[in-house]
Amino acid sequence: MTDGTLILGAGMTGLAAGIASGHPVIEAEVSPGGICRSYAMRPGDTRLQPGATDDAEAYRFENGGGHWIFGGDPGVLDFIRRLAPVKHYVRQSSVYFPDSGNYAPYPIQNHLRYLDRSVAVPALAEMAQPPGRPATTMKEWVEGAFGQTLSELFFSPFHELYTAGLYQYIAPQDGYKSPVNLELALQGALEDVPAAGYNTTFIYPQGGLNLLAGRMAAQCDVEYDRRVVQFDTDSRKLMFADGSTRPYDRVLSTLPLNRVMEMTGLSVTDRPDPHTAVLVVNIGALKGERCPDDHWLYVPCSKSGFHRVGFYSNVDRSFLPVGARDSGDKVSIYVERAFPPEKKPDAGEIDACCTQIVDELQQWGFIETAEVVHPTWVDVAYTWSWPGSAWPRQAMQALEAVGIYQTGRYGRWLFQGIADSIRDGFVAGSCFRSVANDQAAPVRPAGKAPVDAL
Repeated sequence: MTDGTLILGAGMTGLAAGIASGHPVIEAEVSPGGICRSYAMRPGDTRLQPGATDDAEAYRFENGGGHWIFGGDPGVLDFIRRLAPVKHYVRQSSVYFPDSGNYAPYPIQNHLRYLDRSVAVPALAEMAQPPGRPATTMKEWVEGAFGQTLSELFFSPFHELYTAGLYQYIAPQDGYKSPVNLELALQGALEDVPAAGYNTTFIYPQGGLNLLAGRMAAQCDVEYDRRVVQFDTDSRKLMFADGSTRPYDRVLSTLPLNRVMEMTGLSVTDRPDPHTAVLVVNIGALKGERCPDDHWLYVPCSKSGFHRVGFYSNVDRSFLPVGARDSGDKVSIYVERAFPPEKKPDAGEIDACCTQIVDELQQWGFIETAEVVHPTWVDVAYTWSWPGSAWPRQAMQALEAVGIYQTGRYGRWLFQGIADSIRDGFVAGSCFRSVANDQAAPVRPAGKAPVDAL
């Protein structure tokens, strides 16, 4: 039963909202999960298969690269564990310098003993300097927090790649990802230090994110293959790619805030905040002699322009074909390269980029023969803000005036992980639950297991 409320997007936030509210979830794709969706590919076969193949002789990847579940409300984490068995991990991550072949554990500022003394000594001295004027851009924040030495060595070139050149202009953001702690930096120049950052530990479903998404979707009313292309805010109708329409009273949207503003035709005073798109190249390959044990690496420079390399199979061997899980002679990898969204490469350019990335990983000794190479494109991958921007608040207020409410990571234009996105969906969905739904909702017996979608 519905009161005219619809939920847009069957990613993790939209699925949680669908569970909490009981309202229909409208999804553009033919399966749930959004960018948090696993798929499998066999060597020599271009077809994508959901999750894992029957004989498991396939590499498993994710739609938008490695999405590990970190942090989160304890109740949300308990919900995830009850739906899908998970494994627990302690982060293994480094900064990799291709020119020298050297590694420094992440965060680099806490592991200066891995760097040459000529770098470590001035880096400590610069980090010890009292802060100057407040930073208005990410570039200013990077240089003020870490000093010239570490900025030139790693932070500036990495952020140049990570933000596709925006870091010189956008506001400081997500400082907690690489915290500055002079005491730990001093200790790390001499000895081991405790892990730091927002993702020191994480969990991941044993059967992949598609297992979690599928089991969440089984508790919702999801309508697949229904791509919204426009909102008629005067008559309150959704317009779909197939030409059909659907009336609504209210919409709870998890779609990117900028896209919803474009589809409604609304505008506000402040200019829209920027974002970067990401080309994720998933690779299944024979393992190279110099392939690291890290879960992921941050890269300040690469000939192919990528900023991060992740190793699915270093997190869990279930990402490998079953025959390679004991031998350890293969590896499942994702590589991220950021782009300005208006400069999306065409099919030929993407193929060339994939070839360049494979060649470079082979030169580094990370891989030998590539058996599977598959690119995915995430149009709104990382969201940023102009200094002093009020655009997200203005945009959401304009949408609310016409019955459209935004929630989730992209809906509210902020960075957060899967667990927090699920929390947002539960909170927003509960607020949108109708009285009629409350009266009609069946009561689940205590201890009853959720429906298994797979």
